[in-house]
Amino acid sequence: MFVDRAKIFVKAGDGGNGVVAFRREKYVPRGGPNGGDGGRGGDVVIAVDSDLSTLMDFKYRVHYKAKRGEHGQGSNKIGRSAENLIINVPPGTVIKDSETGDVLADLVEAGHSFVVAKGGRGGKGNARFTSSIHRAPDFAEKGEPGEERWIILELKLLADVGLIGFPNAGKSTLLSRMTAASPKIADYPFTTLSPNLGVVNPGFGQDNGFVLADIPGLIEGAHEGQGLGYEFLRHVERTRVLIHVLDMSGLEREPLEGFHSINRELVKYSEKFLKKPQVIAANKIDLPEAQKNYEKTKLLLEKDGYVVIPVSGATGMGVKELTKYVGEMLAKIPKILSVEQVKEYKIVEEKPFEIKRDGQLFYVSGRTVERLVAMTDLENESAVKRLQRTFRRMGLDDELKAQGIKPGDTVKISDSEFYFVE
Repeated sequence: MFVDRAKIFVKAGDGGNGVVAFRREKYVPRGGPNGGDGGRGGDVVIAVDSDLSTLMDFKYRVHYKAKRGEHGQGSNKIGRSAENLIINVPPGTVIKDSETGDVLADLVEAGHSFVVAKGGRGGKGNARFTSSIHRAPDFAEKGEPGEERWIILELKLLADVGLIGFPNAGKSTLLSRMTAASPKIADYPFTTLSPNLGVVNPGFGQDNGFVLADIPGLIEGAHEGQGLGYEFLRHVERTRVLIHVLDMSGLEREPLEGFHSINRELVKYSEKFLKKPQVIAANKIDLPEAQKNYEKTKLLLEKDGYVVIPVSGATGMGVKELTKYVGEMLAKIPKILSVEQVKEYKIVEEKPFEIKRDGQLFYVSGRTVERLVAMTDLENESAVKRLQRTFRRMGLDDELKAQGIKPGDTVKISDSEFYFVE
């Protein structure tokens, strides 16, 4: 099964907790705190595996979670950091943020990878909180939560040449003639329900073959989701040359009309297609009614600068000539992949907190305060007092008072609730 789009949830590992521990030795009556830090949680990494060609695995598994770091131990032992979770995808996979649609990464070659969710740092052990005032701190930090998000994976095939044209134009038959591929072929629209790939060996003294893709489902309105075209138009973007297959028989539509219709759909989807060179494969030339259409179509298209080559997928006529010409074209076009523009995120100074009031309930949000609460052991009185001191230093208490909070009112941060006291 060919799957070229998937939505998955990724969660990086939480950091390990710091530990509360004290040195206990026979001849050391006042051994100080020696609780170690927790280890770092594992990142979630998307990496290219050149042996893959589809996103099918993500159809059956949606949630991916990295392991958390190990907790710290006494004697200042630091917990072991967790290994990263590697998610393999085929070359040509675009990673998008599910909420915004922004492109996070475009992974096109073996070795490319992207950290899509970062693991949380380990919490500090009580040995890290020793000072001249607090000689024996009895609290430690919990591990920082790992990042989590929904992402969209989109596959864009890495083919040198794309076969485009209306359904029943003979693209699949031509693909089978030019390559060793064996696509499903039948005389009705949308026989091809997914892109087919084949490797062409041009011969004729040329050293390198090229990858040819049959792009299915293009009809009028494809850029708006009509037919199957919208799902597969993205696969044409990476190609260097397009072979536009026209049905010269004219039984379903006039060839020239079909040519312009398909090109309008391509440009409406992306103006990049204006720059892609096209070769016209005048197909089904073996049929009696095709010759008249061919002469007229060739004359008009050659005036516009197109090369028109008569072929027959059924008999093999003209296939060698088409293959040779396309191979010569590719030799002159540099093999530079069209890569998606990744959104450049600028570091914006984030407010440490925001407050929204609903009667006697005050909602406090913000990455900084939420992280502080998540890393605090709320069952430990000393840890809670440290959290309160931190809130005072960052101005949260003053801002709550400015918004009219009274003793006994509730402050909610993430899933935790606190009662306000002076």
